[in-house]
Amino acid sequence: MDWVERVTGVRRWSRGGERAPHKPLLLLYALGHFQRCGDAPMFYGEVEEHLAGLLREFGPPRKTSPAYPFHYLTSDGLWEVRTVDGGGSPGPQVGVLRAQAARGRLSGELTAALRREPRLLPQLCRAILDVNFEPSLHDDICTAAGIDLESAEAAGAVAPRRRDRAFREQIMVAYEYRCAFCGYDGWLNGTAVGLDAAHVRWWAFDGPDDVTNGICLCALHHKLFDKGALGITDDRQVTVSARFVGRGPAAREQVHALAGRPVSSPQTAFPTVDGEHIAWHAREVFRSPARAA
Repeated sequence: MDWVERVTGVRRWSRGGERAPHKPLLLLYALGHFQRCGDAPMFYGEVEEHLAGLLREFGPPRKTSPAYPFHYLTSDGLWEVRTVDGGGSPGPQVGVLRAQAARGRLSGELTAALRREPRLLPQLCRAILDVNFEPSLHDDICTAAGIDLESAEAAGAVAPRRRDRAFREQIMVAYEYRCAFCGYDGWLNGTAVGLDAAHVRWWAFDGPDDVTNGICLCALHHKLFDKGALGITDDRQVTVSARFVGRGPAAREQVHALAGRPVSSPQTAFPTVDGEHIAWHAREVFRSPARAA
């Protein structure tokens, strides 16, 4: 059985490119739990707060409940839920899941496969991350989900996926190796350092690997852009989320001061970022409202 295909093919609610990574986040949390605790059950009442935190930090900027993936993931054959009386999942209602001491675990078939093949766990984690999130968020998600991916990959000798080098080089040339938000352009021994090629619309959500969907950002602003602390307006100005808190001078100068600043354009030989990709990021990633310029 192709477990990578199974976990990347879980049925996700989708409408007009909206992000709904609820099931993938629960799967990652369950894989981290398996790495630490084997097939011990996860009681909803005990993991609810952790799952809610994952959804708040890495899900879309909309309110949601961890009860939904806890129940609905059972339909994909990867997750099982039992209540205190031995019945199946009672549904996606928070109160009912708590009252009936609902507990979930990875399916017996998947658990057996993970025990037989040590390299499967990191393969599944990488696959889930790759098809749902931008690479700048992978380490943070693993930490929050309790996954020690480095140790798992070392044990299974799994090579991590690498970013398409052609996309990076095209974006670097288009923006002349300068951060489009702050102008940072550092080099060391003839090599640009601290600069990334950032997707505006995430690759996992049909974002193409071309200049119309890419922008050169320094490492700091890339991370903040992918977390939704920074965004871009239709008229190509930087937006700063009012939810971002930074009281020191560094945060004020490197983040708050960006509000309303024009986003640098690529060289005239290259197209600017497509407005549809900007709108997707504003809707699916940026943590509104925006600070006043």
